[in-house]
Amino acid sequence: MAVTAAYWAFMLTDGALRMLVLLHFHTLGFSAVQLAYLFILYELAGMITNLAAGWIAARFGLTPTLYAGLGLQVAALLALSQLDPGWGIAASVAFVMCVQGVSGVAKDLAKMSSKSAVKLLAPEGAGLFRWVAVLTGSKNAVKGLGFLLGAALLAGIGFDGAVLGMAAVLAVILACVAVFMPAGLPKGRKGAKISEVFSRSSNVNWLSAARVFLFGARDVWFVVGIPIYFYAVLSDGSEAGNRAAFFMIGSFMAVWVILYGAVQAGAPRILRAASRPEAALIRAARGWALALFAIPAALCVAVALSSGPQAWLTATLVAGLLAFGAVFAVNSSLHSYLILAFTRSERVTMDVGFYYMANAAGRLGGTLLSGLSYQAGGLALVMGTAAVMVALSALAAGQLQDSGAGTE
Repeated sequence: MAVTAAYWAFMLTDGALRMLVLLHFHTLGFSAVQLAYLFILYELAGMITNLAAGWIAARFGLTPTLYAGLGLQVAALLALSQLDPGWGIAASVAFVMCVQGVSGVAKDLAKMSSKSAVKLLAPEGAGLFRWVAVLTGSKNAVKGLGFLLGAALLAGIGFDGAVLGMAAVLAVILACVAVFMPAGLPKGRKGAKISEVFSRSSNVNWLSAARVFLFGARDVWFVVGIPIYFYAVLSDGSEAGNRAAFFMIGSFMAVWVILYGAVQAGAPRILRAASRPEAALIRAARGWALALFAIPAALCVAVALSSGPQAWLTATLVAGLLAFGAVFAVNSSLHSYLILAFTRSERVTMDVGFYYMANAAGRLGGTLLSGLSYQAGGLALVMGTAAVMVALSALAAGQLQDSGAGTE
């Protein structure tokens, strides 16, 4: 409960910060590619952090890495409040990229600590899947509320007031968690080697590859393409029109992530995990990825057939992306269970760190492709790219083997 509360607090500010940065800088005239640049260092820092964090947690313990994640997020929020509107676009992009890099380090320190703690504190088997699903699903629901919070704060009190207010609240939560965190998480071992972060398990490596393409497929439309499309549809360019668009975009992103989190939490029931052996769940990973492929492929065709933003297309995109979120949630939750099922307790932080490094690599690739594909071919190319990435995820998931055959 203590770990989950800390993780919730972090993810609320993480979701709000993403929406604040995206919408604030779009209104300042940043292009789709420039907006994507703002998040590149965030994802790149996440890749590096996850590799290092697995070793740091194994060496020094999980509690210090969790505190470090929360503390760095406070520092990132405070730094963003120092952004000067008089700076040029190049200076603003460079500054925000660096601050987002710090936030990326913070996020993955907190995530790795929380997910590793579940492996060590929860029961094995179906009980482990249930606890993983609850933590991951609730985290995403909270992050969805963060999207709505970020849009509301931007419209209500402006960019500076929003980041300062969130920094103050998160600092208070960090202090409370530090005071009330009970003992029980591992303290670390002095003999942990940095080379141990690279897994020799074929299952861990193939699952990590599937994760790269799964999250790349989501972020290729989630980061830039869909928010900018909705902004073009909803805003008339006036200040009042911008505020209304902020609320609508933030609300959609929030609803999407909240529903995604709710389906994640229910994934063990959807997959009937309590009555199915691990081998059946491993085989299910490929089938659910193939089911996901059909959705962006169909949306790509719908966008290609339209002559531009239209009411029927917007309605189709909303319905299709909600369906994508539901199927994506089952895929994601199944992956999060399998990584903990495949790893051993003595190297859980290493394998979880490596797996979330792959997660960050997918988000980095998706972020880059989001801006580039939208700029080059609009929403049709964005959705087509997402479909290709899901297909690659399904191919990687098809290489997973029953536990006995896929271990070291």
